[in-house]
Amino acid sequence: MFRVMKVKNAEPLEIHGIRLGPELTEEQAKAIFAFGEQAVVFALLAQAKILADRNGDRSAQSRRDDPSCPSGQKAPYKKPEKKGRKEKPGCRPGHEGHCRAKPDHIDREVQHRASHCPDCGGKLTKCNVSRKRYIEDIPHDVHVEVTEHTIHRDWCPRCRKMVEPKVPQALPNATIGNRLLVMSAWLHYALGNTISQILSVFNFHLQFILTPGGLVQMWHRLAEILQSWYEEIGQEIILSGVLYADETGWRINGLLGWLWCFTTPSATLFAIERSRASPVVLKFITEQFAGVLVSDFWAAYNILVCAKQKCLVHLLRDLERVERYKDTSGDWARFAKKLRRLIRDAIRLRKRRDEMAPATYERRYHRIAQRLHVMIEMEWTHREARRLVKRLRRHQQELFPFVLDPQVPFENNFAERIIRLAVIMRKNRFNNRSDKGASTQAILKSVFTTLKQRGLHPIKTVEQALRIYITTGKLPALKDFTPAQP
Repeated sequence: MFRVMKVKNAEPLEIHGIRLGPELTEEQAKAIFAFGEQAVVFALLAQAKILADRNGDRSAQSRRDDPSCPSGQKAPYKKPEKKGRKEKPGCRPGHEGHCRAKPDHIDREVQHRASHCPDCGGKLTKCNVSRKRYIEDIPHDVHVEVTEHTIHRDWCPRCRKMVEPKVPQALPNATIGNRLLVMSAWLHYALGNTISQILSVFNFHLQFILTPGGLVQMWHRLAEILQSWYEEIGQEIILSGVLYADETGWRINGLLGWLWCFTTPSATLFAIERSRASPVVLKFITEQFAGVLVSDFWAAYNILVCAKQKCLVHLLRDLERVERYKDTSGDWARFAKKLRRLIRDAIRLRKRRDEMAPATYERRYHRIAQRLHVMIEMEWTHREARRLVKRLRRHQQELFPFVLDPQVPFENNFAERIIRLAVIMRKNRFNNRSDKGASTQAILKSVFTTLKQRGLHPIKTVEQALRIYITTGKLPALKDFTPAQP
């Protein structure tokens, strides 16, 4: 009979009355051996547990091997340990620290003086010594401002009809102001808050009652107005010198679709389409594009006739994936070593561009290109090596343009960082429920992302544009807005 005796500070283990632990004698060990194989295995695991407890070792492996640990608490596998941080967080020693700037205005002043000593409770003698402390907070009485607009209608003898002025504070027939409309859309499409979270802020904190359906309908109206900005962004990315592209899965009413991202440092265009094929690429990147397209190795981008730079980090990840999950026998090790060295030499050469003479730099570039050609022409026997050689042969002219053009990176990290927020939003909001919702998603997310990239205030900029649109009937161009000077 094996049992665990639970006491206050220890967990003694016993086998048929023999207590396990450092006091176990040779005779007791022989007695345990006489009970059979199961008793010996239990005794060894119990002794290991006691030793681990004494050494403070309660790792996942020790808990998994603990005979007294319930099966439901045993992890199916042990996760690899995380690498430690290379540098300590914060500023480097000797650097000036960063703190909140002093406010430019004071709304009210409050005097504080102690009536007695907080330590001994004695009487204090007043002095002319004081210090200033600034506290910025939201006032307690935050409330919605309701404005009654009296709109006078007058007779026009020339037009022979009654006319009235426009009210630029809200869209026609809307009871929600432009600022609140744009702010809610910014929270949803730029920051990724769910509709229920937005309603919680407005309905409970601001005491402004909204319904999900009414809010979504207003967002659709806003997207229709900002459609011209969306088209303007599409024209700007075509004229860019370097364009980054990426895509990720995105469901529309439960069916699989794709979120496409075409971005530059000053503009981003999102598109939600049912397909992941090349016609989508041609829909947004026309023949007018004469720059360099930076992307991964997805085949849909091959249809474009332009200069391309493929992401070399994706290539290195493929090598790691094969070494982790596939068979690496045969000539795989030699292939992986040669390809890694070739990529690293190209990146190292790019970093030393300013240190070399142009002729030397170009000669070394041609040497790297020749090494790639030789590697492609070699006969490789490993299955994964042959697969990657096909990719290298297909994109041979698209692997090292970054060496010659200092504006072109060797990876597609910029597009992946831009699309990352959409991936986080996908987990919280479960994509879109209709094609119209997907269209609104693409337009508003593109607009707010572009405004952020250009340093424009998203709410103030769109609100100002809506005022002009309501008054004149025409939305101003996005390029007409410039960041405010600090």
